[in-house]
Amino acid sequence: MTDLVTWAELCGSLAAIGGAAYARHAYPAAYWSTVGLPLAVARLLASYSSTMDACGLTVEPSRWRALAVRATTRREVRPVPPRRGVIRPTTTGLRMRLRLAPGQEPADVAASAERLRHAWGVHAVHVRDVKPGVVELRLVGFDVLRKVQMPRRLDGGPLQIPVALREDATAFVRDYRTVPHELVLGATLSGKSMYLRNLLTGLAAQPVVLVGIDCKRGVELAPFAPRLSALATDPDQAAELLPALVKEMEDRYDLIKARQGIAPGTPKELITSDIWGLPEGERPAPIVLFIDEVAELFLVATRKEEERRDEMVTQLIRLAQLGRAAGIYLEVCGQRFGAELGKGATMLRAQLTGRVCHRVNDEASAKMALGDIAPEAVLAACAIAPELPGLAVVGDTSGGWSRIRTPYLSLADAAAICRATADLAPDVPALDPFRPYVAPMPVEASGLVATARPVTE
Repeated sequence: MTDLVTWAELCGSLAAIGGAAYARHAYPAAYWSTVGLPLAVARLLASYSSTMDACGLTVEPSRWRALAVRATTRREVRPVPPRRGVIRPTTTGLRMRLRLAPGQEPADVAASAERLRHAWGVHAVHVRDVKPGVVELRLVGFDVLRKVQMPRRLDGGPLQIPVALREDATAFVRDYRTVPHELVLGATLSGKSMYLRNLLTGLAAQPVVLVGIDCKRGVELAPFAPRLSALATDPDQAAELLPALVKEMEDRYDLIKARQGIAPGTPKELITSDIWGLPEGERPAPIVLFIDEVAELFLVATRKEEERRDEMVTQLIRLAQLGRAAGIYLEVCGQRFGAELGKGATMLRAQLTGRVCHRVNDEASAKMALGDIAPEAVLAACAIAPELPGLAVVGDTSGGWSRIRTPYLSLADAAAICRATADLAPDVPALDPFRPYVAPMPVEASGLVATARPVTE
């Protein structure tokens, strides 16, 4: 009987260990909530002071504290670590605030993030500056980018689209009011189209004018035609569409100038320099222009095509320089975007504040996207593996960068969202000639079943 109990206990222990190992690989979120979280908290509490000391994040105590310790305990006065706040567990890790000791700065903690990760047995440690003297440590328990699951609570708003997940388990929000224009680079099958798909369907649910230029005969953007106000599928159509957008931008500037020409006694809040200061009844709807494979607009074979290219590039540069105040935003996608494309390419790239770089075929392509704003991110972009489509490095002109990954969204689901939100497309008369043709849905696809009945005379 004793042997049976021993064998049962041994088998139970082995089954528990095997189940935990399987859950850690197949269901990392469940493993973290049940096993990883308690272990990480125990390690953090038990080794906090010694870990901070080993990482060089302790300072000498103040004179009064040293005198108090000697007077009350007669112990040796030890260095003081940053004061730790309340530990807040999350579904993906932990959050904890630190009050820095005198003489410390957030960069000191960020430089020790990798050591803290190993000491506390978590997947990653990210440091965020909260306010002077206070930083937040965000401990991530597992690789959240391996299987993307967007947070349940997403902070969004007008022209704010949660489009991907950051490596610190927070949502990456594409905010057009803050970053008006963006460049998205990536090789074939890198996930660039998935990023575009998530972004377009997020905007489809808002009263935003969506315009597309897809010189690959519309294979990328044509499925979203019900929601698009205009679509050009070759360079010839793009050469007609871009002047219409420039004319629309100029008309909006005339509207803004008319508002600025009001009487001198008008309150300050009624004086504006962009469309967002106009009264809601007079404010035109924002326009987002998606350009898929921008290189197709630059490539030429004859002198006539070269003249057309120069004209289109000039119009794109004007939209990038002046479009923000008129509520016109650019989303430019391609595999490469360098000076070899032709005249005006570098100037246009300089106007694209946001940068998203998926897996690329060479280091030069990564430098085109990130080299001029976040040089440290170039190596991270070159290290993206082919088996992780959708993984990208995002940077901005502040020099900050992070890894993101977009969730999977099938083309059929994205097209269904665009069909369901087709009535939200604002009316822009200037774009009516470029509205794509939308074939009527078959009777069976609309959910109706047609029953054949015999014809009687």
